Amino acid sequence: MTGRGILPPLLAALVAAALAWLVAERWATASLRESLDRSLLLTARAVEAEIDRFRALPDVAGEDARIRAALIDPRALDAANRYLETISAHGGASDLFLINAEGQAIAASNWNRPSSFVGERYSFRPYFTQAMESGRGQFYAIGVTTGVPGYFLSTRVTSGDQTGVLVVKLDLRPLQATWRSAGAQMALADADGVIFLSGREDWLYRPLAPLGAETLQRLDATRAYDGVDLAEAPPLLPRAPLGADATGEGWIARLTGVDRTGWRLIAARPAADVSGFALGWALIAALLALAAAAGLKTWEQRRQLIALRLSQSERLESMVATRTADLAREVEARRQAESDLRAAQEHLIHAEKMAALGRMSTAIVHEISQPLAAMEATLAAAEIGLPPADTGTAPRLATARGLIRRMQRTTKHLKSFGRKEAGALNLIDLSPVIVSALELVTPRARAVGVTPVFHPASVTVLAGAVRMEQVAVNLILNALDAVEGHSGASVTVSLSAHGPHATLTVSDTGPGIDPDILPRVTEPFFSTKTSGEGLGLGLAICKAILSEFGGDLAITSAPGQGTTVTVTLPLAARSREAAE
Repeated sequence: MTGRGILPPLLAALVAAALAWLVAERWATASLRESLDRSLLLTARAVEAEIDRFRALPDVAGEDARIRAALIDPRALDAANRYLETISAHGGASDLFLINAEGQAIAASNWNRPSSFVGERYSFRPYFTQAMESGRGQFYAIGVTTGVPGYFLSTRVTSGDQTGVLVVKLDLRPLQATWRSAGAQMALADADGVIFLSGREDWLYRPLAPLGAETLQRLDATRAYDGVDLAEAPPLLPRAPLGADATGEGWIARLTGVDRTGWRLIAARPAADVSGFALGWALIAALLALAAAAGLKTWEQRRQLIALRLSQSERLESMVATRTADLAREVEARRQAESDLRAAQEHLIHAEKMAALGRMSTAIVHEISQPLAAMEATLAAAEIGLPPADTGTAPRLATARGLIRRMQRTTKHLKSFGRKEAGALNLIDLSPVIVSALELVTPRARAVGVTPVFHPASVTVLAGAVRMEQVAVNLILNALDAVEGHSGASVTVSLSAHGPHATLTVSDTGPGIDPDILPRVTEPFFSTKTSGEGLGLGLAICKAILSEFGGDLAITSAPGQGTTVTVTLPLAARSREAAE
């Protein structure tokens, strides 16, 4: 096998090994996580149970009359000492002691030993300050008198006008001894992340993560770890969030909290266990990949022999397939040509319809404009000449004049549709045009109860100001008609420039347009309004005007949400430079 032939199997083996290593590493990590979580659950319960045995002891002992008497009568201190000694001997607590309001121990279970707490001051300890302030306290620290670490539980005791604190010290080192004898990689860290109990000697009194200057200062003030240089202790697990994986110094660890203490319990296993397991599976996968590659090579050689025998048949099939593809392309080209022809025919028909409508509109306007004006003037004169006592004729004349004005508005639309605006196109700023249009629709907006919101922008286009104002008025009136009778509705008009185009959008929050009729709304004489309320020429006129200016009109709508009409026009050169 040549060097080039060896390369693919080797690459396949490497890929298989990498994938197997990845899958095995994830599986082993997940299994290790489950195992560590089980250990954490059991150990946390054991720690909580050990503490709960003594949690009520400060309250019970503090209620004893001998303790209360010791706060107010120095003669009762001997009885208090012996009472605390008895509780310590039979209750299992390491030490019990009573502190007065000044922070000085006045009675203790070890009153008769050289390391007695009596006479020592503990006002700097959090278990004293917490109990004096809130009634209870708890704190883990190395004893400043005995040098023995312990967990301190405290409660405030009041006797007459005197207040003190009764403290129970628990020795949790038996838990540590149990972990070490079992070879368990377990540790307990306080709320600041300092390990104070551990199954490994080299973990003791090390922070999980680097401690801040403020934390170090506070720990030094409370003498929590008297004699330990925490600032120089290397962090064990720099990334150690609760309930997540943590790594450091070749360990994979899981952490959980211990109820009512603020402590963190850590269970760890060597990371080498996972990597070794993953490496084994990677080697197996690489061997299997090499074997599969060898089998594939054999099969490939056999396939090539068969391919040689079938080459003539394949050439013939290839020729047939090529000819079939050519025919398919010819058929598709013919279909496309037919589609283009139909589109051109439809465009010509539409153009002819628009031209016919324009001619018809011009004829209608020419024939009825003057008679309508004469009728309106006659009715106005008749209304002026009515006697004051004739109250029945005036309303009928007003109704007739209203109908004539409506016909005049219709002829005005027909006139706009039937002829183009005369005169050359000019550079116009669209913002003043829109402002003028908004002023024109103000009466209608007040009647509807909606004030259109305008977001202006300085955009210049080549168009006719009057015709663009006509387009804006038509679109805004359509939006106001759409929101009429809808509580909380709104109409928004916006101007912007995007690339080489100016964009005018008119949006409303009306009922929207049925998707089935949306493509037809710009056709002449097609209206979505109630019968008799619209001629159906507004959008057709707008589209025709915009076409003269090189622009276009698009409509999007969602039933129940509203409609947006977007007008695009080519930007004039100076606006285009400003937009860019």
